[in-house]
Amino acid sequence: MLLAGATIAGFALVAPAYAQDTSAPAPAPSIASTAQPQDEAAPPQQIIVTGSRITASGFTAPTPTQVLGTADIAKQAQPNIFNTIAELPSLQGSTGVTTGTNSTSSGTQGLSSFSLRGLGTIRTLTLLDGQRIVGANVTGVPDISLMPQLLIKRVDVVTGGASASWGSDAVGGVVNFVTDKHFEGFKANVQSGVTTYGDDGQYLAQVAAGKSFLDDRLHVEVSGEYDHENGVPAGGFGEEAPGGRDWYTTATLFNRGVTNDGSPQYLYREHAQAYQYGKYGLITAGPLQGTAFDYNGNPFAYQYGSNGVPAKNAAGTVTGCYNFCQGGDLSGNVGIGTSLQSRLQRLNGYGRIGFDIAPQNEIYATVNVARVRTSNQPNPGMARSGITLQCANPYVPTAIQDACAADGITQFQYGVSNAILPNIKVSPERTQYRFVGGADGKFTALGSDWSYDAYYEHGENVTDIRVQNMTLVPRYNAAIQAINLNGQIVCADPVARANGCVPINIIGGAPLTAEQLAYIQPGNGPFQHTRQTQDAASISLNGQPVSLWAGPLSVALGAEYRREHYKVSGDVYGNGVTDDNAYDADYPADPLLNSAGGNWYAGNYHDGRGSYDVKEAFLELNVPLFDSHTIGKANLNMAGRWTDYSTSGTVYTWKIGGTWDTPLDGVRLRAVTSRDVRAPNLSELFAAPISVNVPNVFDPFNNRSVNVSQNTVGNPNLKPEIARNTEAGFTLSRPHWLPGFSFSFDYYRIKIKGAISSLSAQDQINYCHAGVTQLCGSFFLDSPDNTGNFVNVQPFNLASIFTDGFDIEASYRWERPLGLDGNLAIRGLATNVRNYITNNGLPGAIPIQQAGVNSGATPKWKLLGVESYDTDKFSITLTQRWFSDGVFGNQYIVCGAGNCPVSTNNNPTIDYNKMKGAFYFDVGGSYNVTKLWQVYFKVDNLFNRDPTPSPQTNTGVDINPQLYDVLGRMFRVGVRYNF
Repeated sequence: MLLAGATIAGFALVAPAYAQDTSAPAPAPSIASTAQPQDEAAPPQQIIVTGSRITASGFTAPTPTQVLGTADIAKQAQPNIFNTIAELPSLQGSTGVTTGTNSTSSGTQGLSSFSLRGLGTIRTLTLLDGQRIVGANVTGVPDISLMPQLLIKRVDVVTGGASASWGSDAVGGVVNFVTDKHFEGFKANVQSGVTTYGDDGQYLAQVAAGKSFLDDRLHVEVSGEYDHENGVPAGGFGEEAPGGRDWYTTATLFNRGVTNDGSPQYLYREHAQAYQYGKYGLITAGPLQGTAFDYNGNPFAYQYGSNGVPAKNAAGTVTGCYNFCQGGDLSGNVGIGTSLQSRLQRLNGYGRIGFDIAPQNEIYATVNVARVRTSNQPNPGMARSGITLQCANPYVPTAIQDACAADGITQFQYGVSNAILPNIKVSPERTQYRFVGGADGKFTALGSDWSYDAYYEHGENVTDIRVQNMTLVPRYNAAIQAINLNGQIVCADPVARANGCVPINIIGGAPLTAEQLAYIQPGNGPFQHTRQTQDAASISLNGQPVSLWAGPLSVALGAEYRREHYKVSGDVYGNGVTDDNAYDADYPADPLLNSAGGNWYAGNYHDGRGSYDVKEAFLELNVPLFDSHTIGKANLNMAGRWTDYSTSGTVYTWKIGGTWDTPLDGVRLRAVTSRDVRAPNLSELFAAPISVNVPNVFDPFNNRSVNVSQNTVGNPNLKPEIARNTEAGFTLSRPHWLPGFSFSFDYYRIKIKGAISSLSAQDQINYCHAGVTQLCGSFFLDSPDNTGNFVNVQPFNLASIFTDGFDIEASYRWERPLGLDGNLAIRGLATNVRNYITNNGLPGAIPIQQAGVNSGATPKWKLLGVESYDTDKFSITLTQRWFSDGVFGNQYIVCGAGNCPVSTNNNPTIDYNKMKGAFYFDVGGSYNVTKLWQVYFKVDNLFNRDPTPSPQTNTGVDINPQLYDVLGRMFRVGVRYNF
């Protein structure tokens, strides 16, 4: 039987006869195939696909595995292979350069990681040549952009639980990148791109070379690449989206704060106004409420939306508005002031040397050194509300001082976007060093042939996060309180004055001087240094020790060891003074600052460290059940793994499944069930406390919005998550009545118990308000100046997740259609999510159905369709990406005024709950100028489909980049050389 690979609608399915089966059976070979068909007399090649550890001839695994080859990757023409893989419908919730851009402290900006089944990046195991990769973040997830992309010849996507075969984290599945270990020749790729708005300019250069020596016993290969992506910068204030984009509408959910008057509690509205602050300042409470200031500091009457009327009371109520108004003066809103895509620079170097110590026995070493630099703007200025200013402050205009006197007040409440401050810039840099030494080959023992694979891997990832233009809140608070002293404007606090305080004027838009900025935003801003290490050793054997009634018994067994460690340190202003962290020349002591840390507006990084080790052993068996022309051929596949964690003890995983090639032409049945685990990662166990400023959190106790500091800490008592994963389906492969057709259908079901999760700051407050009293001590919301509010969050093994659905794949290949030269291939892949139900495990909580929630990652339907026409001279490829309409959240009860039930925390009422899906159309093509040179182009999102608003409960950026294209139409062109 021949090894054949063929380009199927832009995806080359490698269908080895001596490996696990793929999610759709292989089509007939084509001239565009990744692996050309062999001569009948030539010995067959063996390709190991990732669905199992068994590598025996004729074995078919029960776990569906999609295989994407070199042609697939090339046709998509992406600067990062991550983008191509993430288009598969089964991958939901993956993170890339358009996600995390509103974050200062997460460290995930520009981090490309996969998520299968919407279970999150932490529940998808990513491998390189079947080997672990050191994490690029303390959550343990790798960065795909750090891999040697030009030498990747195949990507296996296992769409089911695989912990028994591959270990922890493979709950949603496995993505394994397979490199070309014996590449011969030289190849290069140069590519450039830009959006239709003239931003996100990209250029990519890749080269690879390989050669054999010493009669093909010694093989050396190297590759290098450089990728630069300008990203899409932030917009401005109000609704000014970048590059002329016009889709941003500040879509927000208004919270009326009333639950039992027959009307919906939440209202969907666009053009929401954050009336707690203005661009250049707004008096928000008391007799002067509603007085705003223009750029020159002149007072004027603020234009509230919703025909709002300031109540001029101490609470700052605006009659006719809720937590927001609609319309009015939107100039101070900050939501669109977030980068739409991180700026990115990627350098990657890779080398491999292998030496055959004997025929079919090789020792090898690989080295991968790569660096990714990104930068993003999380928000403009520094929106602040609840500030108390004294009427006597010399920066207060005379007209306002006179009004204070007339009203008998000496101070007033104030809110400002702080547009006078330079925009924050967050710049993470991740550098990876990965070294592998190993041996693989074959030997004979006990009368049968065996193969072995052994390796040791050491990986290090160093992450440095630098933040520019970040404000020290204690200094800011001191600087805005000014007085006249001996004819000079100075800071009111004598301690602050003695330590260099420089007063600033936050009324109006007058730019700050260099001296003023240097005081509140010192040049050495927040900084975090993280070093992660991974050491892994593995040895595995494969063989067929005995023959049974229907064929040989296949065995795979092995042992593995792994140690994960991290250490992180933050700057003294964010972390505080410790034994390992003291004031120095870059961060000098200041009595105004809190020695316990937390002084920055955002980016308060803290010290931390932790480690754990894992010992594992596994055994996998393939038992042939029958092999008959009458009833077909079937096998039983079983695996078990013993794992011992130094932190949480011993856990067992297993799987059992089988396949049946039925007597029906081309029909195969398959099913598998497994027990899978995900162990808590370093971040969950030993997280360095992180403080993140969260604006506009709703305080239901006082019916108002407040700013809080969300403090996240680790939990060393966490246990592994336990999952039960079941899949069953069938494939139809090239029946005689339609030889170019293939089809597969698979049902999946995953249930996770003891899922590690934590509540958001808002959820903890809401649950306390609803009566879950054990959460009430985790927060404080009554700080007089709105600066001391906090919420402490911590992960626990309380939650559960249940998801099920089905995958459908169909393809048809037509050689020489209508007598024309070339081949036409059509392929469609679809995933339906029937259920995605989460339960946080708290008393009184109810399960939340997230299937069809388009503000998340799991739409009901997700589809990828590709049509490709290929000749020896040119190719053209059309791609369609679609997902179905959805909702903001399934927990909402939609109703109108006068017919709403009582709104609850679990089932709040709302007046509108729909999110349109999206359809994207891409077109690409290539032309072979010579046998060595090829030019190509690609246009993504040809019709420039805008994202659908994803409303927030604050005025954050109202889009969901995990589902929607936020960049718009993208053009790419390039040249390839292959010798």
